[in-house]
Amino acid sequence: MKSRILITGAAGYLGSVLCEVLLREGFGVVAVDNLFYGEANLFHLCSHPDFYFVRADARDEKAIRPLLRDVDAIIPLAAMVGVGACDRDPLMARSINLDAITLLERIRSKEQLMIFPTTNSGYGTQSGEMNCTEETPLQPISLYGEVKAAAEKLLLKAPQTICLRLATVFGMSPRMRLDLLVNHFVLAAVTDGTLTIFEKDFKRNYVHVRDVADCFVHCLQQRDRMIGRTFNVGLDSANLSKGELAMKVKEHVPGFYVHYAEIGSDPDKRNYIVSNQRLREAGFEARRTLDDGIRELLQGYRMLGRQRFKNV
Repeated sequence: MKSRILITGAAGYLGSVLCEVLLREGFGVVAVDNLFYGEANLFHLCSHPDFYFVRADARDEKAIRPLLRDVDAIIPLAAMVGVGACDRDPLMARSINLDAITLLERIRSKEQLMIFPTTNSGYGTQSGEMNCTEETPLQPISLYGEVKAAAEKLLLKAPQTICLRLATVFGMSPRMRLDLLVNHFVLAAVTDGTLTIFEKDFKRNYVHVRDVADCFVHCLQQRDRMIGRTFNVGLDSANLSKGELAMKVKEHVPGFYVHYAEIGSDPDKRNYIVSNQRLREAGFEARRTLDDGIRELLQGYRMLGRQRFKNV
């Protein structure tokens, strides 16, 4: 019998890619979204017989409870993502990023698998020279990191849970986001031709949106060896400082001028590098490089019209 997967936030940046990948891999998809960012992101899937869409809020128990009856796994993507978005509306951030997860945990059955995407931003300001592993203590420095870490802690106490600490995601999506660091740097290169960077030596890890989608599929297929554990999801070859990332973009856009500001600061002060060894040992490794993503973004930005794909 075909496995059915419930995805909240299904029309978002990651969800609109994940739904497509799951259907391609033979899963049934129950997609839930309140369509806050528009309705067109899933139009291309409507003809698929195994795709079912429900317009609802992930915090609405009356809407979500009946949808859980016939699904084997839950992937809760509905979230307020990023430091800036969460800081602008802290109450909403806690409601969506934590309360909605608490609701799902309370009403799901003990047999249903939950694959929860959290963030490796919880590593905070660890040394940019030391690999953070899943055993490294979390030190979130933002509300976004704090509520994601709290949701992860909650779920790891429950059965049938896999947590994925995602690196900063990049790449094209039907519900594009321009505020993500790689996506933003490439956009600045092709539109403004210049970029000012604060704290250029601060490092973080990156991963392509389609590698993340493939990782969810791997978790579904290999659930028995991954349940009850947390996994970093990123590219070891993409542990880069912001300055190094800008120079990587410049390799593809030679006229890109990057100014490193000595005065001023970035509100997102993350600084760490990450090891993805545990995920490799579980049989999965991200394969799309930063160069692949930059080339893809350059292609996509040729189609970009009015700048409406922002979270803040």
